[in-house]
Amino acid sequence: MKRRNFIGLIGAAAAWPLRAHAQKLRMPVIGFLSPGADGPSAHIISAFRRGLAETGYVEGRDVEIEFRWAQNINARLPELAADLVRLKVAVIATPASTTAAIAAKAATTSIPIVFSGGGDPVRVGLVASLNRPGGNATGVSGMNIELGAKRLEFVRELLPAAERFVLLVNPNANLAVNESGISDLRAATAALGGQIEVLSAGTPSEIDTAFATLAQKRPDALLVSPDMLFINRPAQLTALAARYAIPAIYPFREDVEAGGLMSYGPSITDNVRLVGVLTGRILKGEKPGDLPVMQPTKFELVINLKTAKALGLTAPPTLISRADEVIE
Repeated sequence: MKRRNFIGLIGAAAAWPLRAHAQKLRMPVIGFLSPGADGPSAHIISAFRRGLAETGYVEGRDVEIEFRWAQNINARLPELAADLVRLKVAVIATPASTTAAIAAKAATTSIPIVFSGGGDPVRVGLVASLNRPGGNATGVSGMNIELGAKRLEFVRELLPAAERFVLLVNPNANLAVNESGISDLRAATAALGGQIEVLSAGTPSEIDTAFATLAQKRPDALLVSPDMLFINRPAQLTALAARYAIPAIYPFREDVEAGGLMSYGPSITDNVRLVGVLTGRILKGEKPGDLPVMQPTKFELVINLKTAKALGLTAPPTLISRADEVIE
């Protein structure tokens, strides 16, 4: 081989890693910020990837994702959001967590943010309005906080004599989100002639403690708020409710599939899929401030008759007829 050709081959070989590195750098990076943990959030990650794929983005081929998990310690969210800002990610996605979205919003006014969560995004300051978000954020409003009163109605239909209720909340969640849900439920409970008490659990071990407290208080029913800590622990929640024989209604169908009594709310996986779709649209050049906040169009009432029987309850035919799914 001629010396000139040999040198040319060496030069080309040396350039390959550089070219590959340059291509990787040109690939957009999404920051994925969550207060939860990786393992229990597998269904959330999968739904987000499906939404991205609908807009033509496949992780590892067209886009990279930098995951940041707070491991159920919400105090870490500002630090994790700041880390994603330092990385100069193209978009920050905060699926199923208003608290994470607020942390991201505080960390940057320029990087686009796509959220989904249970709180009213206007009330907590994420967007100026649903139709014209403005600023650097848009997303999906799950309306789960606003559905608390409707869940109370379903509980009362199942338990007509119920008067004493307990709402389980995560005290580490955003204060405005918690206050909104508590205020709405207190008003709804009072209208029914009942009373509601708030019980807090901010860690998995505190969930155990909260249920032990419930066993002593013996409320007529429990309502679980739509927080990521509870979203990621359906098996723990439903097992404890069964152990202490406490009728409970949850925000998502996954809890009923895990053995819970009843749920009412939108599909969390579909909401997160829409977060992926919006993220893809922003990567294609659309501005978050011009993308209206999406809202779910379908809300599911799911009832587990096996669990009802174990609790000694009989669901009235009127309630069963209104259910979107009945698990027997």
